[in-house]
Amino acid sequence: MFHPTVARLTYRALLGRRRALILFALPALLVIIALAVRMIAGADDSTAGGILGGFALGTMVPLIGVIAGTGAIGPEIDDGSVVYLLAKPVPRPTIILTKLLVAIGVTVAFSAVPVLLAGFLLNGNSQQIAVGYAVAAAVASVAYSALFLLFGTITRHAVVFGLVYALVWEALVGTLVPGAKTLSIQQWALAVGQKAAAEGAIISDVQLPLAIGLLVALTVAATWYAGRRLKALTLAGEE
Repeated sequence: MFHPTVARLTYRALLGRRRALILFALPALLVIIALAVRMIAGADDSTAGGILGGFALGTMVPLIGVIAGTGAIGPEIDDGSVVYLLAKPVPRPTIILTKLLVAIGVTVAFSAVPVLLAGFLLNGNSQQIAVGYAVAAAVASVAYSALFLLFGTITRHAVVFGLVYALVWEALVGTLVPGAKTLSIQQWALAVGQKAAAEGAIISDVQLPLAIGLLVALTVAATWYAGRRLKALTLAGEE
């Protein structure tokens, strides 16, 4: 279910010059902020949690997910080059799964790893905050990649929809509106990260069993439907 050629082409597309600049810029900004705060204010658990939870998990991770998830397939559908891929004797579910795994790998590398580094810079991993938020970022990366990959298969405006979801729903509604928090990938990921950190260091409004169930359900459903959408694309001459 993993195709090396599709993976190589997807990596090349995601790490092209324009996307690579954005992918590197966001983690670099997080690390710079963490270093500056540590030099100015010293180690502080509350400040570390605010930066890692607010900027990193609340903004940076979903934005990277948008770039990786939609970029894994959206541009190929938009410019029509996907027909060359679909003409190959590769099952379409395999194409989707391969692209999802690549998107997850890129999102984890550019989000969870910088979050871990920033956490150590901010407070030396006091109360396991760095590890907890890094785990949350990795878990969120999986769900974001699946969701935004799905967006890439159903609309030509996948990036716009992804940004609306990331910046409006996750960063604003899902953080401030109590009822909406249950439907927030960020809150689900925090529930997992909460178990990796010291008690009380990370707080989520969603219970862990529900969070895991929703994360799995979203990832599986989005991947399955993305595969269905790709199968629905027909080539000239196909019956």
